Amino acid sequence: MKRIGMIVAVEINAVLNKYGTPQEELLHKGMRLMVYNADGYQLYVLNCGIGEIAAAAGTQMLISEFGVEMIVNFGVVGGLTEEMALAKTCIVEKVVHYGFDGSQGLHYPQGQYPGTDSVYFEASKELIAHAKSMYPHLKSVVCASADKFVADPDEKRSIHSQFSADICEMEAAGILITANRNGIPCLLIKTVSDSVEGGAEEFALQVERSAEICVEIADNIIKGF
Repeated sequence: MKRIGMIVAVEINAVLNKYGTPQEELLHKGMRLMVYNADGYQLYVLNCGIGEIAAAAGTQMLISEFGVEMIVNFGVVGGLTEEMALAKTCIVEKVVHYGFDGSQGLHYPQGQYPGTDSVYFEASKELIAHAKSMYPHLKSVVCASADKFVADPDEKRSIHSQFSADICEMEAAGILITANRNGIPCLLIKTVSDSVEGGAEEFALQVERSAEICVEIADNIIKGF
């Protein structure tokens, strides 16, 4: 039976509303893990908490200790362009960890890791193609990821300008980099909860609705894979 890992930072209510009571639930190494038995696969939903470190640790745990063969992350994000309006759902093609900056000492551009030739980490092309076959309207985007909630419109525009990023959030880099290093395919589905002019207040108003849209799409993609 295929094992699929789902990483969730804060949008756990959307998971519970969608899947209901899990067949198994435990607190494992400080993180909430819920196991659902579905037709043809087991879904391991990990509520890792906020930020890159928690997301990376949770991803590695699902791979090393529970043997998942695929990682799916869904969540709400901030929009960095006028196009990425509220409740705009998208599929992440590339992630830049813009919070990683060794430019002054390592002499690499901000966001670029030593030993790589780009600031971008790529998600699974196979999973993206599968998702797009089911949802052709999903926009493929570049996600800027760092341990920072970005509310200021000028800062959002600056991140877009520097990295050609469409959205920003706080976990994708930790998840994707870890999955890629383990050779595990990774899919990231995101829904915008605060627009380029929006901030914390807009996020609070939209987060639940955006998360529900996002988990519904992620679930259908998993079932169809």
